[in-house]
Amino acid sequence: MNLDQMKASKALLGNATVDMLMKVHEDALWMLENVGVGCKQPDMLDVYRQFEADGKAVVYDNRVYITSDLVNECLNKVPGIDRFFVPLNSFFIGGTAPYVYDDSAGVGGVLPTQDHVKRIAQIAETNPVVAGMGRGVKLKDEVSQIDVMVENCTKPLYYAVTSERTLEHAKNIFQQRGKEMIVFCLTRPPLQVNENFSENFVQVVRAGLPVFISAMPMAGISAPYCYNGVLTMTHAEVLFGICTAQLLRPGHTCIHAGFPTIADPRFEYNPNYGLKSHFVLNLLMAHLNMILDLPTFQSGCTTNEEHLTERALADARTGQALCKKYGFHMIRHSFGFLRHLVDFSFAKLEAAIHIAEEVTADEAPDVDMPVYDDRGMESIQRVGLGMYMDDPLTTANIGKVFVE
Repeated sequence: MNLDQMKASKALLGNATVDMLMKVHEDALWMLENVGVGCKQPDMLDVYRQFEADGKAVVYDNRVYITSDLVNECLNKVPGIDRFFVPLNSFFIGGTAPYVYDDSAGVGGVLPTQDHVKRIAQIAETNPVVAGMGRGVKLKDEVSQIDVMVENCTKPLYYAVTSERTLEHAKNIFQQRGKEMIVFCLTRPPLQVNENFSENFVQVVRAGLPVFISAMPMAGISAPYCYNGVLTMTHAEVLFGICTAQLLRPGHTCIHAGFPTIADPRFEYNPNYGLKSHFVLNLLMAHLNMILDLPTFQSGCTTNEEHLTERALADARTGQALCKKYGFHMIRHSFGFLRHLVDFSFAKLEAAIHIAEEVTADEAPDVDMPVYDDRGMESIQRVGLGMYMDDPLTTANIGKVFVE
């Protein structure tokens, strides 16, 4: 626990909102102990079975239940923010769009190439406001994409490892640079290990590469439709990944990349990444993790616009101003993405970088900071591993929260 950060967060967010964040942590611990996480990966199950004798974990029917004592032991082993290689308040070119937006024609759907990756890396390298980069767009060959990134950007990087070939390559790069994070969506909602990546996760942790553990429960679909409800679900999923990493390799560097999202009924319940509420939700996730002294990497400064409109750039300015006002550790999706993170626009990338250079905290819109809503935990206890679209809390809160 970082008491100085606790004090700073209270000054920025208010005592009641920080109290909410502390209850989110307690609720996430309750979920891990009472709801558990579905898992079939043998190495993961084995490390938890070692704690069954002293009652700190239970493995039953391919589900892992973890006590708060064991979670806290694991959290105490994670290297803190002051030992991490990325400083506070760092904007990244991050995320992985399947397509490039044709800025001249005003249409998306262009297949990305190595030249696109090279251009992203060079822009990241030459702009001081950009602290580092993820892939930006996705190429079929992981190794080739990593090589282009490394050759053109000396800043911290994050990327995926989904094969032994890529892992060996990433190990060599990390030995030379030491500024890499390997991204995993280890869980899929609700509270289930994504077995497509679980073996890779175990291998990467045992190889000593920092793991960037993402999770993105969606309020109104796979999580309760209130601030503390979706934060709790997100936090519980990432805590499982952190605990697993610490049991596999104590003291391993873990990044809490919980990415709470919001289903917007106005857009057929698709995620709306342009809401002010989305930016605030992710900043709250960041503050909880900074208080816990966990390196933390959230999402923000994005848009729900399909094209590069004035609104798309206004969304970027709003998100960046909020980030500068309230503070954070690392933010991804900060510059080039359009609706649903599907298309990557170079014109938006360069315009949003310019905005980040000039925008100030004074430009941030007013925010009514949320406080703890008891109905969030009641919703979790009622719905559990089900879907939340028809939950009474969702229907009660539509039009009342997450509306801006």
